Amino acid sequence: MTPLMTRVSSRRTLLTLAVTIGLAWAGGVWTAAQTSAKPQLTVYKSATCGCCSKWIEHMQANGFDVKAVDVDDTDKVAKEHGVPADALSCHVGLVNGYVVEGHVPADAVLKMLKEKPAIVGLAVPGMPMSAPGMAVPGGPQEPYTIVSFDKTGKTAVYQKR
Repeated sequence: MTPLMTRVSSRRTLLTLAVTIGLAWAGGVWTAAQTSAKPQLTVYKSATCGCCSKWIEHMQANGFDVKAVDVDDTDKVAKEHGVPADALSCHVGLVNGYVVEGHVPADAVLKMLKEKPAIVGLAVPGMPMSAPGMAVPGGPQEPYTIVSFDKTGKTAVYQKR
């Protein structure tokens, strides 16, 4: 090979290597972008419930992609997904294989999704006045408890607020 041919061959090799590395890097960035997608949350709620809509806004503002589905009986949906009777509230969310009942704060849901505990889901029983979607600016701040529940219906304290 002449020195000129060696240089051309080396340049082609370097160009091929650069293109391969560039494509591999772009593929890695694309994969990272895919895995950082917003969690998909489907919420079953009453068409006339204002606090449910405010909770959905809270979840959207905290990085969730929310699909709202109006139903006639949210308790029926909750029972179908294993929510115990003592944990019922006014809407049911489904996200990444977990159930979210009621006004659970977005940060608690994100914590659950990150830690992946062996539970069916989280709930804020009832409708406490300081929970997301229920809170009124300047209104009373009442403490509330976020509970986890398992497939047997057993609840446990997940967080206190």
